[in-house]
Amino acid sequence: MDSPTPLDIDAIRAGGKPAVARALAAVETNGGTLRHAALLDACVATPGGHVLGLTGPPGVGKSTLTNALVRMIRGRGESLGVIAVDPSSRVTRGALLGDRTRLKTDPEDRAIFVRSMAARDRLGGLSDHAVGAVALMQAVYDRVIVESVGIGQSEADVATVADTVVLCIQPGSGDSLQFMKAGVMEIPDIVVVTKADMGAAARRAVADVEGALSLSVRAPDAWTPPVLALSSTTGAGLDRLLDAVEAHRAFATEPARHAAFRAARHRHWVTDAVKVAFGTRGLAAVDPDAAMACAAGPFSAIQELTRFLSEKLR
Repeated sequence: MDSPTPLDIDAIRAGGKPAVARALAAVETNGGTLRHAALLDACVATPGGHVLGLTGPPGVGKSTLTNALVRMIRGRGESLGVIAVDPSSRVTRGALLGDRTRLKTDPEDRAIFVRSMAARDRLGGLSDHAVGAVALMQAVYDRVIVESVGIGQSEADVATVADTVVLCIQPGSGDSLQFMKAGVMEIPDIVVVTKADMGAAARRAVADVEGALSLSVRAPDAWTPPVLALSSTTGAGLDRLLDAVEAHRAFATEPARHAAFRAARHRHWVTDAVKVAFGTRGLAAVDPDAAMACAAGPFSAIQELTRFLSEKLR
């Protein structure tokens, strides 16, 4: 039986934090994205808030940057949802570190909501529940920040939910060379070198990243990621970051480009969900494009393909 969570996005918006919390809890339960497919499809069909993804190696300062961005965005009067994805406990599969505890927010502020979620067993860092949570929160808030568990050669799922991806690297860590080998430079829309107060080391890191980006093959009309140095503790460079985010947002929301981007994103959600649940054999047995063409949205397509494959394999 479905939970009593309102399946109407307007009711969730009107209900404030308690309604958002109940809706997220319903989505995060086992099978929740399937049971609430209609709600999630309504969320992604509604023009929603901008989703900013923050990724980078553990310890690079993503939580500190998130804190700084929270203060700036709320200072501008915009509502904000934050999803902090943590490593998972092997015992409970819950969030191990609890990034939520490191984010400083006013509990009386009704225009900000923070959710800590576990990566579970996903190497890419985002479980299917996190995808549903992002879809829900972008329909409620002006902006959403997704702080990923950390990036390596396989941990790039944040790019499948974020409108703008920010890759954070730390001066003197050698990360830029690792990213060149891993091909990670294909992922970010913006690269930030954290801890700019380190001076010469930060400037060298910026130069290294710019060199790595120059080796990437991009289409003539593709976006060129800017490389910025900032300090979350002093605030230096944060305005430039938000300006770069807005510039990329304007670029990405050009109508034809935006339509193609949304279609590719939704197709990825569908194919990935089928592959995770049924493997490559299950994915080969269905036509995701046909399912999406007949469904109200990507989550309903996942629901229908899951039903079909469950019956077929039974």
